[in-house]
Amino acid sequence: MNVRIEESWLRELADVWNKDYFVRLTDFVREQYRTHQVFPPGRQIFAAFDTTPFNEVKVVILGQDPYHDVGQANGLCFSVNEGIPFPPSLQNIFKEVHDDTGAPIPQNGDLTRWARQGVLLLNATLTVQAHRAGSHQNQGWEQFTDEVISHLANHRNNLVFILWGSYAIRKGSFIDRTRHLVLTSPHPSPLSAYRGFFGNHHFSLANDYLTRHGKTPIIW
Repeated sequence: MNVRIEESWLRELADVWNKDYFVRLTDFVREQYRTHQVFPPGRQIFAAFDTTPFNEVKVVILGQDPYHDVGQANGLCFSVNEGIPFPPSLQNIFKEVHDDTGAPIPQNGDLTRWARQGVLLLNATLTVQAHRAGSHQNQGWEQFTDEVISHLANHRNNLVFILWGSYAIRKGSFIDRTRHLVLTSPHPSPLSAYRGFFGNHHFSLANDYLTRHGKTPIIW
């Protein structure tokens, strides 16, 4: 199957593209884009991969669904396009970055600047119907992103996996903690941020780990 994705990921996931579930998923996604308004724009479905090649990944942040309102989703989890107001979870992420590292609150919520430094901003489900949260769950995306995480966990060393909320924690439960740093906490959403997301220090802990293993820290 011809998948338009960054070359290193195309090679790394070569065993995935012709699996039955992925073929079915592709058919489903194409039909959804043909018949409904779907986010992100089709060219940005694999933006996380296109921006962060396989061998350049240093940190993985796992989200769940793309944003489902107009103009928000750009293919990177928790990220929104420049000029779009920060969703509540992203506001809380920036607050924790500031409190943890001293970095100023940025002017825009486009996290491409993180992705270009080696932060794979991976949603578990890569597409969603407009205004219908969770509408593309259980169609195969979760199996695909499980395979992505597995390839990283098994074929790379000393990565940082940042898992916020019970969903992400369950999804990353198989990662070898002796081979990688796995950071977990409640989700940054307003419903749970005060239950342990604020003060988790994940951004400084990630950088400390990267530095100890000879990698350039992230400018959050």
